[in-house]
Amino acid sequence: MSVKPPRPPFDPELEAVLAALADQFPVGMTAEMIPQLRASDVRALTDEQLAADDLTRRDVTIPGYGGDAITVSVIARRDHRGAGPGIFHTHGGGMVTGDRFAALGQCVPWVLEHDAVLVTVEYRLAPEHPDPYPVEDCYAGLLWTAGHAAELGIDPARLIIAGPSAGGGLAAGTALLARDRKGPELAGQVLMCPMLDDRNLTTSSYQFDGVGVWDRGSNLMGWTALLGDRRGTEDVSVYAAPARATDLSGLPPTFIDVGSAEVFRDEDVAFATGLWRDGGEAELHVWPGGFHGFDMTAPHTAVAQAAVAARNAWVARILES
Repeated sequence: MSVKPPRPPFDPELEAVLAALADQFPVGMTAEMIPQLRASDVRALTDEQLAADDLTRRDVTIPGYGGDAITVSVIARRDHRGAGPGIFHTHGGGMVTGDRFAALGQCVPWVLEHDAVLVTVEYRLAPEHPDPYPVEDCYAGLLWTAGHAAELGIDPARLIIAGPSAGGGLAAGTALLARDRKGPELAGQVLMCPMLDDRNLTTSSYQFDGVGVWDRGSNLMGWTALLGDRRGTEDVSVYAAPARATDLSGLPPTFIDVGSAEVFRDEDVAFATGLWRDGGEAELHVWPGGFHGFDMTAPHTAVAQAAVAARNAWVARILES
């Protein structure tokens, strides 16, 4: 677009949070900032926090893409018994940062409330490990989870995949791989403000350039790290960029939420539309004035609490059905 289009406003409560946290969220992230971004990562969920909720954690080394070793962590209630729901988690971080504990606070309530077992995967990051490493590592983790369901205490008929941002894109790509490779079966996918489209041609991609938490420039950086010179060309698979999929049939029931005031809005709405077009089941929420990841950054706000409540209600319906 030659002229930057007008953008919808931020929710007033959220705009105040953005202003207060401006120094912590640099706009227009570049590849040169990746080491700094990684250095600033802190363990999002500590063993002390897990113990306070009476949760256990164990780490397992499993084969990732190409047979290389990767790590998954298994988190469950200390009193877990029998076969209950399972959650496979793919973390966010723009494809370039984060670890398997990032944003787990979104999923831990599902473990507590539904006696679910959560497996979260340490997939390898770009640019050191470009596509297909991240999505193939995630698929390897899903295969391991389904293959060890009995010993993990997971009912394979109640296994869902969930991820935010880049992890939402990887969850969608992993679900497409599972469909096309004939398993594992998934009971649902939870795509939280997912990063789906490397082309960056939507109106919302242009609207949020130089503003917000994850803007157009940051998004171009993340996709370039993952795809290199292939970004925006025809040489990109649907597993790397699920928005490119022209056939979304045969996918599990899907929950998608996104803010109206963020880069990913239009690609996420289009993905939900594609699911409906191809006969799928999807629940879509576009939260007015929400910036990227607002529910994690500003959980005290009214719109964040409404978003979390809607998401938790959908997960409860899937896991308890």
